[in-house]
Amino acid sequence: MSTAPKVVDVAVGVLVQADGQFLLGSRPAGKPYAGYWEFPGGKLEDGETALQALQRELQEEMGIVVTAATPWLTQRFVYPHATVRLHFFRVTAWEGEFEAREGQQFAWQSARALTVSPILPANGPIMRGLQLPPQLALSQVAGLGEAAWLARLQARLSQANPLWLILREPQLAPSEYGTLAEKVIAPVHAAGGRVLLHNHIDLARELRADGVHVSVTRAAELQARPRGLDWFGASVHNATELQHAQQIGVDYAMLGHVLPTNSHAEHVPLGWDGFEALMHVGWPFPLYALGGLSNGDLPTALQHGAHGIGQLTGAWR
Repeated sequence: MSTAPKVVDVAVGVLVQADGQFLLGSRPAGKPYAGYWEFPGGKLEDGETALQALQRELQEEMGIVVTAATPWLTQRFVYPHATVRLHFFRVTAWEGEFEAREGQQFAWQSARALTVSPILPANGPIMRGLQLPPQLALSQVAGLGEAAWLARLQARLSQANPLWLILREPQLAPSEYGTLAEKVIAPVHAAGGRVLLHNHIDLARELRADGVHVSVTRAAELQARPRGLDWFGASVHNATELQHAQQIGVDYAMLGHVLPTNSHAEHVPLGWDGFEALMHVGWPFPLYALGGLSNGDLPTALQHGAHGIGQLTGAWR
């Protein structure tokens, strides 16, 4: 009788600098996949939490003391020699200088322009998550009017950080929505940003938008990731919807609402504890916190394991 393969739990640190660059290290000689590049970390020992294992491994391997780390993603990967469950942490602060205690090399990298290879197979999908920004903006034509919102969009595009925009305007007829999308995509692209259409999958392909973000209802209708789109995200409210988002292959999910909002006044918010409890289940994609959030809430969201925040009103103030 066959038995399920033993799963090895591994804690992994994604050390991130303020400019978004992250650290990779080479695997030393004598280990499987020697010479491949990976995020540093190692196996959990008996009785250890993933965070404790991360702190111990980075001190043993690199000589640093982790002072700020939050859970990020959980990936399961099958290698020829082992099945591993990888607990990824975003590490944003540490003490000490890097030491190559196992003969490894280190290199700061950008997700869009890697200069080292090959990458350890299990770490490849993580590069996608690292391309996502800390903030996603939802359009607000319904609240501001088209002319006023387009003016605020133009002002936002003049800022340094590229805009990732979800064009969500359910009050518009399909033809009106298509016209608005055509007005928006070119200037956002020219400024280095990204546009994801909301629920309009075929239109996203036709207009060469960067992807699509789907509502809970639209996500429930899908059995797989839509083809021909670079980015695919979904709105979720609970563990069941998160599980379905995982099944259909989202790149990220927007979880809310976290704080009270006028648009969902009839629903009890998750609160930060509720958000963190769902995040701790462990998902292979980043989670954005959504609902009543301002720019000042971003540090709190990160502390509770979010990749970032989604904003409607707060994005256009």
